[in-house]
Amino acid sequence: MPKKFVPAAIIAGIIIVVLLLFGSSMIIKMEPTERGIIFRPWTTQLDKENVYGSGYHFIAPWNNMYIFNVEEQKSEEPMDVLDKNGLSVNIDVTVRYRPVESKLGYLYENFKLNFVNTLVIPEVRSTVRQVAGRYTAEEIYSTKRSEVEQTIIDEAGKKLEENNIFMTALLIRSINLPKDIKQAIETKLKQEQEALAYQFKLEKEKSEAERKKIQAEGEAKANAIINSSLTPELLKMRGIEATLKLAESPNSKVVVVGNSEGLPLILGNN
Repeated sequence: MPKKFVPAAIIAGIIIVVLLLFGSSMIIKMEPTERGIIFRPWTTQLDKENVYGSGYHFIAPWNNMYIFNVEEQKSEEPMDVLDKNGLSVNIDVTVRYRPVESKLGYLYENFKLNFVNTLVIPEVRSTVRQVAGRYTAEEIYSTKRSEVEQTIIDEAGKKLEENNIFMTALLIRSINLPKDIKQAIETKLKQEQEALAYQFKLEKEKSEAERKKIQAEGEAKANAIINSSLTPELLKMRGIEATLKLAESPNSKVVVVGNSEGLPLILGNN
């Protein structure tokens, strides 16, 4: 081999050796649901500003690429909490979330790749316990369940967002109480519903009675007005009018004369 090709051969050999030894760590492939950040231990350390997308990436063998799954994830957490009065309540919660892609460097800096177990689950569990402690078991189980759920969503969502996690949904799947407590609450709710139904019936009957009273008063006033207008002169005039109409009837077989008040008097119908 000519001397002028020796340096090139050496360089090529070194490259081949490097590729053989470090090729797997130099070529990074990321799936469509993955994003990565680079750690350069000898220069700029953790690069928190640049996030690498899906596809192939080439990095120096002494650098590290930390890869995150950025698709929506789900965690189901059953837990025992204490209500306002210290009663134990079992709550089963499902939470959906995903990391904020532009903030992966900051997420890694504080919680590394295991952010689910070091951030999401502890924050959700802590919030559920705090919120449950503000309500009674009856409120959590029935009367204020939606309010409890929304409060957990608001408070847990805010805490996670402050740490670069976006919570897409949170759902209380089930609430379990001791059997005797659950039965007592359900009995109370049933009695309250029956009382409300009875109250509604009373109100309906009261409204109907009021309607009839108003109707009767109206009819009484109308009759009073009519009676006050029936003077002897008016009655006499109406009697004369009725007599004339009967007399004009071609089919009439009735003999009619006026009485002392001018009203028609039927004597027969031959």
